[in-house]
Amino acid sequence: MSNTYYKSKTVLITGGAQGIGLGMAEAFTREGAAVIITDVDQEAGKEAVKRLQQGKGNIEFILCDVSAEHEVVALMEKVGEKYGLLDVLVNNAGIADPFMGNLQEMLMSEFDKIMAVNLRGPVMCAKYSLPLLKKSGYPVILNISSTRAFMSEPNTFAYSASKGGLEALTHSLAISLAVDRIRVNAIAPGWIETGDWQKKSQKYKPQHSKEDKEQHPVGRVGTPEDIAEAALYLCSAKAGFITGQSITIDGGMTVKMIYK
Repeated sequence: MSNTYYKSKTVLITGGAQGIGLGMAEAFTREGAAVIITDVDQEAGKEAVKRLQQGKGNIEFILCDVSAEHEVVALMEKVGEKYGLLDVLVNNAGIADPFMGNLQEMLMSEFDKIMAVNLRGPVMCAKYSLPLLKKSGYPVILNISSTRAFMSEPNTFAYSASKGGLEALTHSLAISLAVDRIRVNAIAPGWIETGDWQKKSQKYKPQHSKEDKEQHPVGRVGTPEDIAEAALYLCSAKAGFITGQSITIDGGMTVKMIYK
């Protein structure tokens, strides 16, 4: 990326206090953007701000549960009051644990909670950020999906369904918001190691076996930086002819045929 493109941009990243979200926040602040991160974990949010301010980043944390409509409305009001507009919305917040037990034992309340955060949340964030995005000269929405939208392990019903819905939402929004010049794309990460990108009380040193690495054609597990670099590109003018697309970033795992 250039050293100037994001210097005048305002970027909102939901679920930005840890993991992939924090990796993207670091990348956008490094490029000079004013970045707002949201999260339900206040401790993680405060740590993230401290971490990124050490790198001279223009970073702000706002506590927000994206599954609560009134909190999303309040979030966008705060962003509007301070910045006046929004250039980039990154819908990253999500309940990451995909496993729910077998279908017969699954609690519908758990299913509904995951769908509310992972799918309804992005819909509401897009809806209530729209007036701010329309004020931007180059508005972009980026959804963080998952390769589990396309392939599954057993008993991952809600997570897979929510990410599959997010994929469909991406191309639907791209067509619906084209009249407002808003580009909408998605990134579908595969195995991304976030141990170094957690709050202090949950941080751990990643350890991957030879088998873990070799099941990826590129020979390693992914990192938040891998997703962040793609996000910088997709949200920039360099990707101006890309909309309604989903980019899989998984080290080649989903195209590798495996016979047992």
